Amino acid sequence: MIDNLTERQEYILGLVVRSYIETGQPVGSKTLVEQFNLDVSSATVRNELAVLDELGYLAQLHTSAGRIPTEGGYRYFVQRLLGEFELPVREQQMIRHQFHQARLDLEQWMRLAAAVLARTSQGAGVITSPRPRPNRFKHVELISTQGRLVLMILVLYGGDVKQQMLTLAEPLDQERLSAAAERLNRAFDGRSAAEMQARTGQFEGQDLEMDLARLVIDTIRTADARDFSEIYRDGVANLLDDVGTRQAVRVLEERTLLADVLSQVTEPAATGVQVIIGGEGRWEELKDCAIIVSRYGAEEELSGTLAVLGPTRMPYGRNISAVRYVADIMSSFIFDYYLDRPPLGDNPGDDNQGRIRD
Repeated sequence: MIDNLTERQEYILGLVVRSYIETGQPVGSKTLVEQFNLDVSSATVRNELAVLDELGYLAQLHTSAGRIPTEGGYRYFVQRLLGEFELPVREQQMIRHQFHQARLDLEQWMRLAAAVLARTSQGAGVITSPRPRPNRFKHVELISTQGRLVLMILVLYGGDVKQQMLTLAEPLDQERLSAAAERLNRAFDGRSAAEMQARTGQFEGQDLEMDLARLVIDTIRTADARDFSEIYRDGVANLLDDVGTRQAVRVLEERTLLADVLSQVTEPAATGVQVIIGGEGRWEELKDCAIIVSRYGAEEELSGTLAVLGPTRMPYGRNISAVRYVADIMSSFIFDYYLDRPPLGDNPGDDNQGRIRD
């Protein structure tokens, strides 16, 4: 939930965030009044800063210092105050020209996309190779073997089969196991991990079904993460000089962790460009960092993920625009040379500004 700030509080918060992003220096009331020619006194601004501090949007490193944005302040700024931003036309033309010059080779385009994102954002650029639609549940079987041991056979659409031995809290007969499997089959048929997660509430109070549902969802999510056959990265060195983002280098270097982050923030329920600030409580490794991420390609057929990773003190408007623009270019490549048709207007990059074919 986000507090409803007054118009003046929003304006002052926006000034603090923009000033801190640009200079990296704490912002005080006197600086705001003088630099931005505010028509209120320093005392009034100081009171508003204190309110924003109390609400958790700003922080003060020590009593006499100015304020800096918190993760909550950055989130409010991005969600409510950022507005629209586009890369300068000249920069768009330069990026588009680089892709025009590249061979029609997917690996070269992905390396170029990561490099362009890193250079444009001065952070790290990441892109995954396109893959088919997310794994979807087909059916599960539970077979009693011995005592509390049960064999779970999970079948996914496309023919992939996952088998796992389970140890139950107490022995159950085959009839009870088959009934539990049938309930999951009716609830989950044809659904992705994200869609299944949204339907687990119907198993409240049914411990066996709930535990099985969680296990099946985790298994499919693991399969989805492993489907990132290639992850291309560029610009890791851009993060090494920033104390707040050194730990993010671990995310970039550990393929499994990076795949987990990308797979969860680009689940089907998420559309367009997503901004994750400070890990949103899910990833300690992203504390003091922000990740801007988008899918590219055709979601239900062949799609990948691209992202910019950097400090929370990043130029959000510019980086969001860069991610969206490169996603459009990569979407155009997938539609033109793999699906052999133009985008329908509802692909992840839906404004077509980066389209290669005129």
